[in-house]
Amino acid sequence: MALLNLLRHQTSGSLNSFGCCWVNRAQIRDPFIIFVQLLTATLILTATGCQWAASGHNTTGTQLYEQGQYTAALQRFQKVIASDPQNADGYYNLAATTHRLGNQRQDQEMLTQAESLYNQCLDHDPNHLECHRGLAVLLVDTGRSDRAFALMKNWATQNPSNAEARIELARLYEESNDPQTAMKYLEDAVQKDANNPRAWLALARLRQQSGDLPQALQNYQQSLAINPAQPMAAAEVAKLSHQISGNAEASMAAGQTQIAAPAYGGGFMNRY
Repeated sequence: MALLNLLRHQTSGSLNSFGCCWVNRAQIRDPFIIFVQLLTATLILTATGCQWAASGHNTTGTQLYEQGQYTAALQRFQKVIASDPQNADGYYNLAATTHRLGNQRQDQEMLTQAESLYNQCLDHDPNHLECHRGLAVLLVDTGRSDRAFALMKNWATQNPSNAEARIELARLYEESNDPQTAMKYLEDAVQKDANNPRAWLALARLRQQSGDLPQALQNYQQSLAINPAQPMAAAEVAKLSHQISGNAEASMAAGQTQIAAPAYGGGFMNRY
């Protein structure tokens, strides 16, 4: 209000030397520019301030969550939504914490609330990876596996080039004891995005579990080539390299022993 009053005062006009009323254009333009700049700066600072506040609450809430202080974390995440109602991460964090507490307390009302919060997160960010995962787990936890698969399949269908959707769908199939279907989706994921380290890592782990060690090793190496900052993957590469080398030496030794064995009738039994 003060700015508007000042603006009116400065543009009200004055008398020139001929006694006529005139308007100094500079007096109109400069205060107006200042007013617009101040208003814009105020809006930017307000939005930025909300984002900073939300970020701070998200960070503190996450730390509390990791320490097992779920009620305190819940309060922090509620402040995120209050300060920044468009913050998808805030909705996800609030949903995940409510989900955890609902499971701990066996509170169906909290689980219903968590489901609503997951959906609000997806309203603000339709490709929020963690939110899709959290909602799918909740649906499975509450006996609605069919809806969990439908959620993930719809996400993958709506985003044909999105490897992450296929990775999470494969994860769901693996957890449902269907590794073959999981493998198909992971193979599709690396075809969609050959530079996705998560896809190669998941494929490597699944192939390792199936006993395909050479291919698993290659997939781990591909994942590391894209993102070298994966100590667990590097450890698996070293482990598999040693295991494959050991298997090759054992096979070679067994083959040499069999070749060197005396012919039948020489006092030894050949082993098949």
